[in-house]
Amino acid sequence: MPKILGLEVSATSYADTVGKSLDWASRQESRAVFFANVHVVMEAYDDRQFRESLNGGDLTCPDGVPLVWALRALGNRNASRVYGPDSTVALLAAAEEADVPVGFYGGSPEVLQQLIERVRQKHPRLRILYELSPPFRPLSAEEDEEITQGITSSGVRMLFVGLGCPKQEKWVMDHRGRIPAVMFAVGAAFDFIAGTTPQAPRWMMRSGLEWVFRFASEPKRLARRYLKHNPRYVAFFLWQLIGSRAGHDSNIGV
Repeated sequence: MPKILGLEVSATSYADTVGKSLDWASRQESRAVFFANVHVVMEAYDDRQFRESLNGGDLTCPDGVPLVWALRALGNRNASRVYGPDSTVALLAAAEEADVPVGFYGGSPEVLQQLIERVRQKHPRLRILYELSPPFRPLSAEEDEEITQGITSSGVRMLFVGLGCPKQEKWVMDHRGRIPAVMFAVGAAFDFIAGTTPQAPRWMMRSGLEWVFRFASEPKRLARRYLKHNPRYVAFFLWQLIGSRAGHDSNIGV
């Protein structure tokens, strides 16, 4: 499994991600699927425990174009982007076709309501058996157990989790083995599909400039993330790449 700054990232595809997820869901397996971008990689780089937790998941897709470039530079020539929001759209369509029940956990009440309305309009035969916008504050053990039991008893086999990084990834791994569903940490997919946050034009996505669009759209919220993580990611990955080509530990600095 290739590693980018110590984080295992699969050179997968939309078809492979959907196929594996449907197979796991049909067998009622508890699985964790992540969509990594530069933010996720750098959060994992800075937090060894978080990195080890993510590496214990079942599938980490290259959500960001810079990660696709990194995988290709490391020798995975056929690596392609598996974008979380687009994957969510594909997974919902596949779940409707295969009659796999789904659920949604996360987002604000307003965003979640709009998300559910849009999904129902586009996928009228899709069985949505669970939806919850949890409190922003940390949950007590009793509250968490009640939610876990509620999700489990609902019968969902695919659960889309939108709590923001790194909270959503930690939540998924905390509940892997406790909830018999494939859990997807999909981040901004809730906002994009609900239509409450604009997406970058496709040409910006293909060019690796999506972050510029998002930064311009939400400068106050995203300034610290991009200004802190992006330059460090470039520098540290170049160091890793130089080390790997020189025959040293490819994860030097981790």
